[in-house]
Amino acid sequence: METLTPKNLKKLNSKRGLRLFLTHNDMTIQKALRILNQESQLARLQEELIKLQQWVEAKGEKLVIIFEGRDAAGKGGAIRRMTQHLNPREFNVVALPKPTDEEKSQWYFQRYVKNLPRDGQITFFDRSWYNRAVVEPVNKFCSNDEYNIFMNQVNNFERMIIDELLLMPEKVLNEVIMPFLSVIKNPTERQETYDLETEMIKQGKMKEEERTKWPNNKIIGLSSASYKFEHLYKMYSQYESLILNENEQDKAHRTIMHFSYDCAPPQLYDQNLIDQAKATMSQSQFDREFMAVFTDDSSGYFKVSKMAQCTIPDGEGQCVEVKGEPSDEYILAFDPSWSESDGSDDFAIMLLKLNKETRKTTVVHSYALPGANLKTHIKYMVYLLKNFNIIFIVGDYNGGVQFLNSCNESSIFKKNNLNLGVIDADLDNHQEYEKGLSKLKKQYNKDSKSYVFLRKPTSKWIRYGNELLQASFDHKRIFFAGAAMDDDYNRQRKASVGVKDLQFIRNYQESSEASKMIDFVEHQKDMMDLIKMECALIQVSTSVQGTQSFDLPTNLKKQTGADKARKDSYSALILGNWMTHVYYDMMDDKIGETTETFTPMFID
Repeated sequence: METLTPKNLKKLNSKRGLRLFLTHNDMTIQKALRILNQESQLARLQEELIKLQQWVEAKGEKLVIIFEGRDAAGKGGAIRRMTQHLNPREFNVVALPKPTDEEKSQWYFQRYVKNLPRDGQITFFDRSWYNRAVVEPVNKFCSNDEYNIFMNQVNNFERMIIDELLLMPEKVLNEVIMPFLSVIKNPTERQETYDLETEMIKQGKMKEEERTKWPNNKIIGLSSASYKFEHLYKMYSQYESLILNENEQDKAHRTIMHFSYDCAPPQLYDQNLIDQAKATMSQSQFDREFMAVFTDDSSGYFKVSKMAQCTIPDGEGQCVEVKGEPSDEYILAFDPSWSESDGSDDFAIMLLKLNKETRKTTVVHSYALPGANLKTHIKYMVYLLKNFNIIFIVGDYNGGVQFLNSCNESSIFKKNNLNLGVIDADLDNHQEYEKGLSKLKKQYNKDSKSYVFLRKPTSKWIRYGNELLQASFDHKRIFFAGAAMDDDYNRQRKASVGVKDLQFIRNYQESSEASKMIDFVEHQKDMMDLIKMECALIQVSTSVQGTQSFDLPTNLKKQTGADKARKDSYSALILGNWMTHVYYDMMDDKIGETTETFTPMFID
């Protein structure tokens, strides 16, 4: 019986408490307190669900919540309470009717697979595939053979949708899975057997070492190899040391197996696909995904030696540009910044010159300016749009919408008859990638300036983008322009680009127009070095939640002031390189017919 504490009295005297007594004739103090406590607990749980949904959306994760039970068990009501305050755009409730004749002829799990969530979404199943394990056998809706087939397949099916052990956060593994594994099977039977054997030992009918050996609970973990700094490698190393240590082998009871693709007979894999993967993936990525090798890329993710090999020597080929030729085509990538401080992140812009024949690209121009000088950023965009044949623009969604709106509303954009339209397409789901490309191509209209794509930087995409850039360096698909020399230098220096309006160089000093132009050309070579320096500083790490991040070292991140280390030009490069590959795919003659059987950007 609840006691009338000051806290309980306060609950009863609340508007909700008084309403309970006024609207229900049979309401008692105990019943009212129970309802109020339940509602209070529900509110706290609903708040946690909102946080969960925000996390799922921000990280691009997929979450399935299953409700099983007999008819009228309260499944629907529970789902309504759980979803009451969630964002309706980011969750889905699936309550499938009885299967149609067509569905009955399909794989049992097929109709559920079609309803699994996309990235950033939660799906609630009001009854699920477990129908075949619970309801259907009782009501004779399935045969014994169908039931047995389901029970044999369900674990493998769930392994497929849960994906890899690598994606399970270390905290979940240690604090959820392991405690469950510690619970012994059949504890009552074990105790009875132990007591019986103890009595038999006392009577001399058996020896201590002859006691029943009960099997241990086991976890079977399947995964691709990962980086050495991730928790999977830590677990792998710990188990391996136990197995190899003669004094610890009795405690181990574990088996570790790792297989590279070439462990299988050649007739089981397609060597052409293997060769294609070698040609498209970075070496470290190939080692992890195909060779089952844990790689060490915790620092120096973008190797200086690789970037040096991708830098065009001064005066030998493509040089930096301050004005493009009308026949050349460029992709513009930008990473916005809005801070008022001079020590803020840079507003970074980058131009990548395309070579459609070789499907390669060269970074020929870059801009990086700290602070929130919006008019300067907009003016620079106008300069680039007027002086380069830009055929596609990609930007960071965070701040990108605001910047584009500011551009389109500015007087200088209107004066130059410029307006940038955003294209909306889903390029995240690899199974629907070609559909996304088709939608992208339909919306693409350079003449009307509808050619801007704003990329949401989810954790999964950040990994895709970085691995794609790493592979581009490995296979020399992206280059840094060299300095302008001799004829190229004179041509760039004499370019008419309205330099007087471009206050872009740090520590800028007043000088003649000619000197400003020379500074402009030479400044671009400095920008190429800045991009490579930022890439060289990037380290990759994984949080306890399993989220992978690419960032500056901790000591550099703590720096402040105008000369602090930054990564904004690197971020723009990631966006530009990714968009380049998307653009090449989009412009293929036949979208919908797979031109490449292997797409490295979608490797998890």
